[in-house]
Amino acid sequence: MKGAKILVTGATSQVGLPVARELARNNDVYGLGRLRHPQERKQLEDLGVRPYPADLAKDDFAQLPRNLDYVLNFAVVKTGDFDHDLAANVEGLGRLMARCEGVKAFLHCSSTAVYQPDGHHAFKESDPLGDNHRALFPTYSICKIAAESMVKFGARQWGIPSTIARLNVPYGDNGGWPAFHLEMILGGMTIEVGPSQPNTYNPIHEDDYIRTIPRLLDAASTSVTVVNWGGSEEVSIEDWCGYMSRLVGVEAKIATSDHALASVRVDLTRMHELVGRTQVGWRDGIRRLVKTRHPEIALSA
Repeated sequence: MKGAKILVTGATSQVGLPVARELARNNDVYGLGRLRHPQERKQLEDLGVRPYPADLAKDDFAQLPRNLDYVLNFAVVKTGDFDHDLAANVEGLGRLMARCEGVKAFLHCSSTAVYQPDGHHAFKESDPLGDNHRALFPTYSICKIAAESMVKFGARQWGIPSTIARLNVPYGDNGGWPAFHLEMILGGMTIEVGPSQPNTYNPIHEDDYIRTIPRLLDAASTSVTVVNWGGSEEVSIEDWCGYMSRLVGVEAKIATSDHALASVRVDLTRMHELVGRTQVGWRDGIRRLVKTRHPEIALSA
């Protein structure tokens, strides 16, 4: 992508920041976020991204440029308060889409947390939805499901070609779930996993989710394209924690809990048709994450 005018919401988030950074190399990028601290604005400015402070729960986005080419929505609010979180994640999304009428494509980052838990089943986009993440984030799954409905309404109401990409486990140099597990391993903390082992996911490295964005935008339509978005390799929490444990030479303490998230494997047939397979193997990606976040540790071979 070159020479486009792009809005990235959630621009300082774990997923949004690497995307904004990469796009700003060859495009005019606006970074929307609450940006409550001066260092957040400076971080974006240093990357060549134009900061746009806004609160999704109440703002009308009146100052956004009219001639945007693309919108990438990575913003998410998960305070645990249903009224506030629905206002931000759903109502705010609707106001944003109304303001961005005329864009070439709108990419909404949803989550595979929208699926009804079902053991080790590999979820297809057509599978039943449910309150998957209640154990960790009470409002998260419900807000993600409601936001998807808002995208479908907005796409038809304002003629905005849209893609809903249900992200699995994003990770990379900028963090992610495996990064939290790494800190827990180093701190001697116990990592809780679901009792139906192995707890399997499709983690996707930031290099891959950045690389696939242009094709996800190409796939956008006013009837809305819905696609799972994850790494082509499946791996369990147990395996990636075990691998990090061996890299850093510290035992990973793992225990089962009925309150931990269960497996969320996804069927990636549609994603492979639209954007191809991912390229960063999970071991290479995890090793890079560990090396970047803890350069002081001599990793094992």
